Amino acid sequence: MKTTTGKLGRRQSNGRRFRVLGLAIATAVLVIFTQLQRVVAQRGSVEQMRHNYRIMSRVTDKEIAPTPDSLVVAAAEFSPSSLPAPQTHPLPTPLTQWQDDTGNGDYFSEVKLTSVGYLVWSQFPVKIYVERPTGSAAPSASLQRFHNWVDAVLQAVQEWSVYLPLEVVSQPERADILIRRSRPPLQASINRETGKLNLPRARSAETRYEFYLRQAGNAPEKVLAQRFTIQLSPDQTIEYTLATARHELGHALGIWGHSLLETDTMYFSQVRNPPKISPRDINTLKRVYQQPTRLGWPLTSKSSGEK
Repeated sequence: MKTTTGKLGRRQSNGRRFRVLGLAIATAVLVIFTQLQRVVAQRGSVEQMRHNYRIMSRVTDKEIAPTPDSLVVAAAEFSPSSLPAPQTHPLPTPLTQWQDDTGNGDYFSEVKLTSVGYLVWSQFPVKIYVERPTGSAAPSASLQRFHNWVDAVLQAVQEWSVYLPLEVVSQPERADILIRRSRPPLQASINRETGKLNLPRARSAETRYEFYLRQAGNAPEKVLAQRFTIQLSPDQTIEYTLATARHELGHALGIWGHSLLETDTMYFSQVRNPPKISPRDINTLKRVYQQPTRLGWPLTSKSSGEK
């Protein structure tokens, strides 16, 4: 009788332990899920300024990108009503001289409009910083891959410099466009309809922009300006590193959208034989630079029709 009673007590004790353990596990899962929801909600403002270019395994895959729109300027410095009126800047000389007699057309309709207008540069040359190896490490396969990555990115800069004045700088703080050798972060999200966790594919590149106030030389007023950061994965072949750098620079130079033709460097997906910069790419870039924008104008700027 004592033995039976002892076994029954141990079973009840073990049952309580399992119930307590199960409750603890369920509570931990609930806490993690709640925290993840908070992170996703807090990330919304960041997602608005992020534009992702995924390297696809199939040409037929399409990308759905977040709305590329963000205003990162100290609120105390101005109110939305003080933003400059949209105006056009003079065309850069290379684009003025560009003429396409082939009738290839463009994909200007695919370029996204932001809250400040089109992402036009008005101060040239546009300064670009490309990350380099640091220190005096002994030659190695890893270091050689880094140098090859740098060479591919610099080639992409050189190709675009035919159409816009660009300058490679050695200090990141002087740059308008920063190009980093790093993997874009994976960003999980929750489907609000199904409640399921969406795990994105690994990406080979990411381009982000922000707006800020820049002192215009010795002028007393500040102008609204843009700044870009490009992350390029170190894990691609040289051919695809060049193609991705070429594509992302197209975004940073003003083509904030994608072509639907795979013969353009701004095609929305990577292809087996990456194309060079096409006439359609430049036709589109030229049309972008013919559009009015708030960028590059003082906050006190008014349109000619205002008094």
